[in-house]
Amino acid sequence: MNAVDRFLKYVTYDTQSDEHSDTTPSTEKQKVLGAALAEELNQLGLYNAHMDEYGYVYGWLPASAGCEGVPCVGLIAHMDTAPSAPGAGVTPRIVRYEGGDLVLNEEKNIVMKAADFESLAKYVGQELIVTDGTTLLGADDKAGVAEIVSALDHLIAHPEIPHGRIAVCFTPDEEVGSGADHFDVPGFGAAVAYTVDGGELGELEYENFNAASAEVVIRGVNIHPGSAKNKMKNALLIGMEFAGMLPPAETPAHTEGYEGFYHLCEMHGDETEATLSYIIRDHDMTKFLARKACMGRVSDYLNAKYGAGTVELTLKDSYYNMREKIEPHMYLIHRARAAMEAAGITPVEVPIRGGTDGARLSFMGLPCPNLCTGGVNFHGVHEYIPVEALVKMTQVLVNLVRNQ
Repeated sequence: MNAVDRFLKYVTYDTQSDEHSDTTPSTEKQKVLGAALAEELNQLGLYNAHMDEYGYVYGWLPASAGCEGVPCVGLIAHMDTAPSAPGAGVTPRIVRYEGGDLVLNEEKNIVMKAADFESLAKYVGQELIVTDGTTLLGADDKAGVAEIVSALDHLIAHPEIPHGRIAVCFTPDEEVGSGADHFDVPGFGAAVAYTVDGGELGELEYENFNAASAEVVIRGVNIHPGSAKNKMKNALLIGMEFAGMLPPAETPAHTEGYEGFYHLCEMHGDETEATLSYIIRDHDMTKFLARKACMGRVSDYLNAKYGAGTVELTLKDSYYNMREKIEPHMYLIHRARAAMEAAGITPVEVPIRGGTDGARLSFMGLPCPNLCTGGVNFHGVHEYIPVEALVKMTQVLVNLVRNQ
């Protein structure tokens, strides 16, 4: 099997994680793919290939003869898919894209319009793996899994390629921010690692957002609207007031590159009580702290206006920018650039407008920048990946671990 065959197989497993679950993994179905991957690694001949009680799949490939002293490098990808779009019953197909709009589902008139998805223009003449427009595809991050397993397969089939020990881990629950919670860094045994969890071909990332969640609970006073004058405190309206006091242009729809944001993810309630759920993001730590302080000031203002206890703000940090942990190990980036260039790929260093397992792992003592998978439009029904990207990234990983 090559990376394309593996990918088409892996995406048939429903592995969506659940942000509201308090178990690990957050969904038991992730373990179904985990068990299959552990068995596949065993069949390939990896040492100690197994899935642990938390759903993490580990294994390692011994160093080739003469490379036993080369420091161990880790390769990591996540098995779960995002809960933001349907993930069951994925039916991938390979199409040759000749330009223009791409029909995903003729029966249901689901079309990926070239005017809306400008990235398509880069892939005219290529074969693309797409969905039927009713589910996500799962390239995030089953493409990374397929590329890693295929690179290991290639190294085993070609023992003449010199390489040090290679540690592998496939994690659950990355999409809900828990992918590193039970990662066994000492047991993994690698000095450094790479996550294979990025976007379009060529992307190389060692900066990510500093991230926090914010839950805003508004407690109002509900009175019959016929006699509510000067008495009602409508929690929904106070919630809208809270949202309106944050900078209106600092949302995901108005920002790019290194620009941070406040993102209202969910809002529900009634006159008596309302809840607003936010995420806060910024690459710069000073600005990140200022964003959290801003939400605190808004809460204080509304409590002064409507009475103490009206607004309850809970802030929780999620992860931090890995750059400070990668900079002392910049040879990792130089090595990744060289691996891409040797495969005919031009590296593009971009900041991650999100996070990866690697961000948290870097702060757990395992420096871990992020490599692309080649996928596009993650987390939605318009997700796709070029066939060439799966092939090329397998080659990049072989180049990456090759002992020069």
